[in-house]
Amino acid sequence: MSHADYQDDLPPVGHARIVYLGPVAPHWEVYADYGDPNHMEDFRARVLARLVLITPRDPQVRRNRVRIDNDARRERITVEWEPDIPVLTDTRHF
Repeated sequence: MSHADYQDDLPPVGHARIVYLGPVAPHWEVYADYGDPNHMEDFRARVLARLVLITPRDPQVRRNRVRIDNDARRERITVEWEPDIPVLTDTRHF
């Protein structure tokens, strides 16, 4: 059993909601629904560093969403995006 398989079998240690606030910066906020406050604040800081100045229409959001989701999986944090931002190759759908 690899380390990654072992991590997948463990329960989540926290849950974060990543919310798009609108067209005026700051565009995003991260709310921790549960989990260790220090751990969740560290995760929040990393998420906001990736998203703070970009809107959902920016192509960088798709790349950063994948990075954030991977980071959350490694940290065993479940993530909910509001609104859900699909990982698309074509931004005309936004």
